[in-house]
Amino acid sequence: MSQQRLCRREFLTRSAMGTAAGLMLSSRFSFAQDEEQPLYKISLAEWSINQQIRSGEIDNLDFAKVAKEEFGIDGIEYVSQLFQDKKGNAEYTQEMKKRAEDHGVKTLLIMIDREGDLGNPDEAQRKQVVENHKPWVDMAKELGCHSVRVNAASRGTWDEQVQLAADGLRMLTEYAAPLDMNVIVENHGGLSSNGKWLTEVMKTVDNPRCGTLPDFGNFRINREEEYDRYEGMDELMDYAKAVSAKSYDFDEAGNETTIDFKRMMKIALDHGYHGYVGIEYEGRRLPAFEGIRKTQTLLERVRDELANDYA
Repeated sequence: MSQQRLCRREFLTRSAMGTAAGLMLSSRFSFAQDEEQPLYKISLAEWSINQQIRSGEIDNLDFAKVAKEEFGIDGIEYVSQLFQDKKGNAEYTQEMKKRAEDHGVKTLLIMIDREGDLGNPDEAQRKQVVENHKPWVDMAKELGCHSVRVNAASRGTWDEQVQLAADGLRMLTEYAAPLDMNVIVENHGGLSSNGKWLTEVMKTVDNPRCGTLPDFGNFRINREEEYDRYEGMDELMDYAKAVSAKSYDFDEAGNETTIDFKRMMKIALDHGYHGYVGIEYEGRRLPAFEGIRKTQTLLERVRDELANDYA
């Protein structure tokens, strides 16, 4: 095996003792609340600065530095397509890990895209897509992540897509579980943006290591159909291991113009969620850093406003 490839056997050895104990605990949420912890923590999704990384203005290796020095944020979520050519590269992974540790930043997850449909109707292709994801799982483990975020894309009828997506997710989760890793699905277009469909997929997979990453904004199923975001959030939080606070624009009072953040966070908190909430600014009017700061300020304000309700 090439030295550039991460060693699965080494990962399994490292995690074998902790895995059994970990699975006995609730793996629903990444971080539990205690008296010294805030109502929820705030992390930064790399997608918020994807244009700056693509242009070369910011290096992927400096993501942890940007999060900490620009925003005081200590949790980050990588996006695979922004360093696709480094997939499975052990040396690069170690450098990412070192940069994060040097800045006191936790690497929470890798969002995996462009590796094929986990619900591909062709069995051989579906298995290959699972294989395509495995090096990212290994990288995420080495970085100290709790999860990889994947997509549940498929084709066919409602029921066919449930079974196909569940099969691909089950195979990948069976690979990730011995590494003490979660496989989490984002509502990300198609039927995955239908809360009822995705919860049915979760029930079909029926593995505590497979869950969801509810995104505030990704409830558009197609050009003609959009799912109710608040209903979807409520449904997906039953299986959530992370939350993505999508934002687009803000009014003069600092509120997001299309999404009621306070209502969204009440839904999450009502489900007992107290983990990281990832900023994912996707607006076009404001520069990326300004959009990130406004999202951060809004999440902090909502947290303060809700503190007494969930004390």
